[in-house]
Amino acid sequence: MKIAQLEINGQATPVLLQPGGFQRIRTASISDFMSGGEAGLELSKPESLDDTEFRWLPPITDPGKIICIGRNYAEHARESGSDVPDIPVVFNKFATALSPHLGDVVLPTISDEVDFEGELVVVIGREGRNISREQAMDHVFGICCGNDISARDWQKGRPGGQWLLGKAFDTFAPLGPSILTLDEVDDIQDLEISLSLNGETMQSSSTRQMIFSVDFLISHLSKFCTLLPGDLVFTGTPEGVGAARQPPVFLREGDEMVVKISGCDDLVSRVVSAQ
Repeated sequence: MKIAQLEINGQATPVLLQPGGFQRIRTASISDFMSGGEAGLELSKPESLDDTEFRWLPPITDPGKIICIGRNYAEHARESGSDVPDIPVVFNKFATALSPHLGDVVLPTISDEVDFEGELVVVIGREGRNISREQAMDHVFGICCGNDISARDWQKGRPGGQWLLGKAFDTFAPLGPSILTLDEVDDIQDLEISLSLNGETMQSSSTRQMIFSVDFLISHLSKFCTLLPGDLVFTGTPEGVGAARQPPVFLREGDEMVVKISGCDDLVSRVVSAQ
């Protein structure tokens, strides 16, 4: 299944996407749906996307946590001038960083080096603490496309290395358009992932290249905090980011980014300047 949220008549509406259309899910929120499971799924009659006035929302709008993994692809670590880590590099974003499919990424007035990072995002569907690797995937609801937008001049160019501030500006976590449920994923560690900027492929890799696999990440993170339904895990980006290029390529007003992951709907984001 592909689950999304649309704003229809000013109301956030969970939907089941289908080719060219959707059915409304009769539930209060995506998190409620994840808790109830498919067995209690109640759907409206089919509707057409073309005939419906709507806008996309992030498929999860109220995550308890947005956890992010840095340097989880060896070539990206090397292009960033970093050693391959022995344990996951973990940081986070705020919920206000979320931005929907076809939404805007707003360039902050206090940064001149805003970069892109296409990523696989894992959506937690079941609560857990101290989860074993063997049981880790039982806690995953599904996956979707994400983009870890990063202000490099804040992430690396400020005292102490301001990873949190550099990653957590509003709109710096594009997500969506939909969640592909885990039962539709053959092998989460064998998915093609890419990001294009204005039609040019900048990143192209596979989740086979992850240093730390998804099951390892879930088990590792659950040793520190309870994972809850609706929590999001950005699992790291492959090589090809703008800051590592010669000359560097940073985002500018009018740019368009597209993140693609095998089986998932493409995530499109547009870059605008702060008003």
